[in-house]
Amino acid sequence: MQPTSQIRDITRPPRALCDALAAIGSATASSELSLMGIRDPHIRVPMSLKPGRSVAGPALTLQCMPKREDIYGTKEYDDPELQLHRHVLYPAQAGDMVVVDARGDMGSGIFGEMMLTFLAGHGGAGIVVDGCIRDSGMAKQLDLGIWVKGVTPNYHAQTSIIPFAVNVPVACGNALVMPGDIIVADDDGAVVVPVAMAAQLVEVAGKHTEWEEFSRLRLSQGGDLRKYYPLAAEAEAEYQAWRQSKG
Repeated sequence: MQPTSQIRDITRPPRALCDALAAIGSATASSELSLMGIRDPHIRVPMSLKPGRSVAGPALTLQCMPKREDIYGTKEYDDPELQLHRHVLYPAQAGDMVVVDARGDMGSGIFGEMMLTFLAGHGGAGIVVDGCIRDSGMAKQLDLGIWVKGVTPNYHAQTSIIPFAVNVPVACGNALVMPGDIIVADDDGAVVVPVAMAAQLVEVAGKHTEWEEFSRLRLSQGGDLRKYYPLAAEAEAEYQAWRQSKG
């Protein structure tokens, strides 16, 4: 079976838009998206191997399927170019996120140190895998965000799944991810932002983040939770005065 998806690329949003979403963070992005009609944008991938990373970037997608030996037998891997998990990395550019539908499999390490080193070397922002990677000790040392369900010593097609298609719609961690969607990921997890909604999300989430900054300040000073979170009408004048003082 020859790979056919590697020639596809994605349309990337402006970098400034992704940077704004990274600053907003996954929690605010998720809650605001739910108010905008995307009920649950959370990608169910529980582990960040690199705590403290906060990134956002367009998704390059890899779909895995159950292994069928008549399609992917041992000899298929005598030629590295038949390995589709390589082809999702080839078009990677600075800021990209690689998102893998690994079917929640806990036995196959989709990427190892060398593949991830390639992605980091091209400026990739991170990976999100509803499954595992291998070589996790070395992977943690890379300048790359990593969100996975776990780690394994096995290579990518050693057990029950195979890489099947590149830059197609995938179901990663129970969330639909389209190629080019913006992935926002940090210590709270990963969220998928439909690219057509990204600019509106930045606008509404920016307002949310601003009043939360004010409320956080007042709560740290012993303020009334009922008044400051969420921001009550009786605190509006005080909030606007704070905004003006900050310019």
